Amino acid sequence: QVRLVESGGGLVQPGGSLRLSCAASGRALNIYDMGWFRQAPGKEREFVATIIWSGASTYYADSVKGRVTISRNNAENTVSLQMNSLKPEDTAVYYCAAKWKLGRTYNYWGQGTQVTVSS
Repeated sequence: QVRLVESGGGLVQPGGSLRLSCAASGRALNIYDMGWFRQAPGKEREFVATIIWSGASTYYADSVKGRVTISRNNAENTVSLQMNSLKPEDTAVYYCAAKWKLGRTYNYWGQGTQVTVSS
């Protein structure tokens, strides 16, 4: 069982930056691909970014590409999401998730952290 806890959300002005963190416990993260997802009010949850278990590859949604960087520290069992040039449409609850490296679905989810981009 993997427990994930997100932090770092908050209120930021358009054009600002935030760094989200996800701390894992229960199992070492180095056998899991990690992802960030988000859900805005009235919308379905959507993919934001993912990083494979080794950290060698990352993938991003087109809507955030060039503004967001996902990273991980397997020694510390953490995953981060650096978000720059934030836009009001980035407002959502952001979730960290874990998928076994040979699996197809994300099985473990955090409780989410709110990001609000507004002036």
